[in-house]
Amino acid sequence: MTQQIPSTEPELAGVRNFRDVGGLPTVDGRRVRYGVLFRSGHLAHATEDDATFLGSLGLHTIFDFRNAADQKLEGADVALPGVRNVNLPLSDPADGAEFWKMVRDGDIEQLREILADGKAAGRMIASYRTIIKERTAEHSHVLHALGEDSVPALMHCAAGKDRAGLSIAVTLLALGVEREAITADYLESNAKHRRYKVRRSGSDASAYSPEVMELLSPLFDARAEYLAAAFETIDETWGGVDTYLEQGLRVTPELRERLRERLLD
Repeated sequence: MTQQIPSTEPELAGVRNFRDVGGLPTVDGRRVRYGVLFRSGHLAHATEDDATFLGSLGLHTIFDFRNAADQKLEGADVALPGVRNVNLPLSDPADGAEFWKMVRDGDIEQLREILADGKAAGRMIASYRTIIKERTAEHSHVLHALGEDSVPALMHCAAGKDRAGLSIAVTLLALGVEREAITADYLESNAKHRRYKVRRSGSDASAYSPEVMELLSPLFDARAEYLAAAFETIDETWGGVDTYLEQGLRVTPELRERLRERLLD
């Protein structure tokens, strides 16, 4: 019997962007069950109290979508007794390493060059499209694991916004959750207390000047246009969600029904 977790959201001191995905409506009138699917930013800075709370959720599996560079920067997740940790990097650390170095270390002229005039948002849209098209094996792995034994599950990346956001979105599509509800959940990552803390190397005021923060904001925002690009990529590449799930992710109708049985009320 899956543990039922109240929908009240805890205040975690060292984990950003944590939430239960329960309550989201499906197109056929059902809802995602509370206490079976969670999302968050990384768990590397979880406090002892955070770990106690996370340990109380009865988690079976934590899916960590960070790559090795992320883990080196932030650290390994806190260990939770009895919980399986599965690392499925959804981005290549070699891809864009120089870009992210400039985000952390670059001066205003460098940042203008790589981020201004829509370049930052364009990069995010391209990233979402690439993950949908090229990380089908990883998303297939997640859905098959959830259908077998990996519930309750928590999915996270660094900020819990992009890679975890897409993995949660794919899972919700498989469950038949309304697209508007998927988008609304995704956009909750913009709440001030959820947002990833931007890391800049400089300590003086210019490192976090209003112009710098405006240039960086598309990278750290959850924007509906980003998720819409992912949905468009599914439709353009596979012709629709059903074919994407069946051909792209090897999700059979039987697996979809098993997922619905396990994750929906």
